[in-house]
Amino acid sequence: MTKLEHLLKADRKYLWHPYTSAISPLPTYLVESAKGVRITLSDGQELIDGMASWWCVIHGYNHPELNAAAHSQIEKMSHVMFGGLTHEPAIELAKELNAITPSNLQHIFLADSGSIAVEVGMKMAIQYWQAQGSPNKRKMLSLKGGYHGDTFAAMSVCDPTTGMHQIFSDNVVKQFFTDRPSCRFDQDFDASSLKNLESSFEKHHQELAAITLEPIVQGAGGMWFYHPSYLRRVRELCNEYNVLMIADEIATGFGRTGKLLACHWANIEPDILCLGKALTGGYLSLAATLTTRDIAYGISENGGVFMHGPTFMGNPLACSVALASLRLLSRSNWQQSIGNIEAIMRASLVDSQNLKCVRDMRVLGGIGVIEMEDDIDVAESQRFFIEKGVWVRPFGRLLYIMPPYVIGDEDLSKLCEALVDFAKKTEMKSK
Repeated sequence: MTKLEHLLKADRKYLWHPYTSAISPLPTYLVESAKGVRITLSDGQELIDGMASWWCVIHGYNHPELNAAAHSQIEKMSHVMFGGLTHEPAIELAKELNAITPSNLQHIFLADSGSIAVEVGMKMAIQYWQAQGSPNKRKMLSLKGGYHGDTFAAMSVCDPTTGMHQIFSDNVVKQFFTDRPSCRFDQDFDASSLKNLESSFEKHHQELAAITLEPIVQGAGGMWFYHPSYLRRVRELCNEYNVLMIADEIATGFGRTGKLLACHWANIEPDILCLGKALTGGYLSLAATLTTRDIAYGISENGGVFMHGPTFMGNPLACSVALASLRLLSRSNWQQSIGNIEAIMRASLVDSQNLKCVRDMRVLGGIGVIEMEDDIDVAESQRFFIEKGVWVRPFGRLLYIMPPYVIGDEDLSKLCEALVDFAKKTEMKSK
């Protein structure tokens, strides 16, 4: 048995990978290294990465500046507790985040991961209203089709029917849901799409601590792009009914939609903002929950403290890499890169719309989606894409790519071609 066979056998025996069976797991492919936009497997095959490792590796793999930041920091300290202690990487990162996010967000809580950032935001909202003498305002309103993470509070605001967490429906807190925005990003706004949203605020506002949503792009819940006017109306309704707005920009933050934050499409400021994924350029797990002075002081008055404290909060190693990643992004011409990626994907994926097996094709910023009529066989699609020399990981009915911002035109065209070819192959099989 070769070393590769030994490793894959041990992988299957000991490791339980995400979203797969322990008895009959989806196949895994052993990675030797990664650099730029390419993942190199143990057999030497190179794959063009269309996933940016679940949307976080925006600068590509093995970037010299991010490597240097990690090396420099680890020689000083890799970690120190954040309770009672602080350090320069966290302070400088907070200053950088404050400079690039909405001006109303003055207080930054550094968390472990995206779903924890959402949970922190929900706890902030609930604790704020308790401190304000409104303990009845403890429920969340969320959008159908939304996804906010796999931890328990985050699961409670994910789509309760079509999402990934139906089996836990009896175990999570029951929240309020309103219809998914029906108004597409690329079409004229239809004011009638607000009817259910407005009704939800009117009916439930006395119980609502906050509305939790993904601005403009609903990610893992369906890669759905909705109109900025909907988001503007959410902000107006929050002001009108005294409800906080939590913007989950874990997936959309740092340029992915063509704006630095997806909230910028609507020119609105949330009360709480959640960031993660691309924050460290895909090097380490780190997230941030930002909030207003009113909320932070509201929780803290009369001797109050915010009741959350992760062991690895403000990890110096992660903060150092995040700071380097943000500075690298600010120096780069990322807007032009995203615009070019969007143009190539629009031109390259358009042929898929003529296939009967394709329900929809949509592109926004650095996100390209082919929505099929039926669910995709993940194992079969992985083999197909690897044979094509690309790494694409579909889910549900969705073929999609969210590549690193540094991808070249030729590599991007090859990714798009592979998506269309898979759709064409599916069409042929159905005849």
